[in-house]
Amino acid sequence: MPPVSPDRSLPKRLALGIVRAVLTVFIVLDEMARPLYRPLIRWFSSLRLVHRLEEAVAGLPRPLVLLALAVPFAIAEPLKLLGLVMMARGAFWPGLIVLGLAHLASFLIVERIYHAGREKLMSYGWFAGIMGIVIRLRDQVLGWVRASAAYAFAIRTRDAARRWWQGLLA
Repeated sequence: MPPVSPDRSLPKRLALGIVRAVLTVFIVLDEMARPLYRPLIRWFSSLRLVHRLEEAVAGLPRPLVLLALAVPFAIAEPLKLLGLVMMARGAFWPGLIVLGLAHLASFLIVERIYHAGREKLMSYGWFAGIMGIVIRLRDQVLGWVRASAAYAFAIRTRDAARRWWQGLLA
């Protein structure tokens, strides 16, 4: 019997399987929650105050655009971790609230600042390089997860639940 290559060793396959399962859960949850938060994002983005703030961000010099993005990002991301830690330590509901609010801040504030200042942010070579890596990595992970049987099952289940719900509403 030929030796098992390191790429196909049992520990590596198990680790990759666990990673794929965790990523699948998060991606499916995101896909299920998207119909709930997309209208909120559209509404928030349509507010006159938000348009004014976006125009102000777009008019800033690029170092200030970077700072405008970094400050809420530096607050929201650690809060996400704090929410998870709180949940792990038994404060499930408060942790979930902190996690939810941190995600909401990311969706509503960080995304709008990024959108408004994207052109100036991308003029930093290092920033454009990092974003390129992040986008490629995201696309690879999504492709990897979406090719899994677990993802296909989750999507079929989600679609069946939607059809059931729509049947109840009809």
